Amino acid sequence: MKRWIYIIAITVAALGLVGLTIIMREFESAMAVRVNIPKNATQESVRDSLAKSLGTDYGSVVYRLWQVASGDPAKAHGSYVVEPGTTAVTAAHNISENRQTPVKVTINNVRTLDDLTKRLGAKLEVTPSEIKEAMHNIIGGSPHFGGVETYPAAFLPDTYEFYWTDTAEHVVQKLVAERNKFWNRERLDKAAKLGLTPVEVATIASIVEEESNKKDERPTIARLYMNRVNQGMKLQADPTVKFATGNFALRRITGKHLKIDSPYNTYRNAGLPPGPIRIPQKETIDAVLNAPPNSYIYMCAKEDFSGYHNFASDYKTHAANAKKYQAALNRRGIR
Repeated sequence: MKRWIYIIAITVAALGLVGLTIIMREFESAMAVRVNIPKNATQESVRDSLAKSLGTDYGSVVYRLWQVASGDPAKAHGSYVVEPGTTAVTAAHNISENRQTPVKVTINNVRTLDDLTKRLGAKLEVTPSEIKEAMHNIIGGSPHFGGVETYPAAFLPDTYEFYWTDTAEHVVQKLVAERNKFWNRERLDKAAKLGLTPVEVATIASIVEEESNKKDERPTIARLYMNRVNQGMKLQADPTVKFATGNFALRRITGKHLKIDSPYNTYRNAGLPPGPIRIPQKETIDAVLNAPPNSYIYMCAKEDFSGYHNFASDYKTHAANAKKYQAALNRRGIR
């Protein structure tokens, strides 16, 4: 801070009121702007980054002040948000002292490993491939969550704060730390009483979320799938087949889809698939852990397209429900 007072004093003394006007110039913008200064930047690339993000006039002033203060590109490496009204001397000070602005990354509606790593890579300096490698190295050693197939069980949907310069290892470790905090002893004990591992709980939760966006019926669906697993039945869950196809826009699962050779095709394979088909929400995981008992082993979307389901404990009732739904699909021309 003493250095900055000295810089201001020298500038004002040299240029008088004009100098004070320059260094106290405010950023004229309708919105905040983020400036990223990459690793291995040169003074010239710092100048170009400032001019491109903040405009030539204001960016040039910030650059000159930064040069006088330190001019060290290595220390400037980072990401900085400049708010409307920020003075040039404040912006230069933040960059010179590496006072980065955290980056917020929201993880939700993620189905695949590529989706997750691309979302993180789009917000941070690390690349998707670096994040993927860190996931393999860190999650692969976890007794509860190890393996590429089970990666969605290793993370939770939320908004996370990182620094743009964080390493891939730090990013993954932070995600894992949040997961570990959630999977406390109480939840681990509940899973054990159900005869399930955390990955299996997350797998059921992921299927339940794909089956229904009605939170009030998710516990019922969760228990239904546990009933099928406990009875040695195939899950026959359409969302797992959709996941196996890789076509998440599918609106109707047909006979050809049910023949797909994939460990995620629960019409061909008994038991749960290898891992979750999306990163499930915390609330849905709890819906599985706290699902009240029921005798249902069949479900079918309601023919009124309300998003709710008809449930059945016997095949005859289920067949009648399915017939009504198929007729409704045909009337709407959904193929």
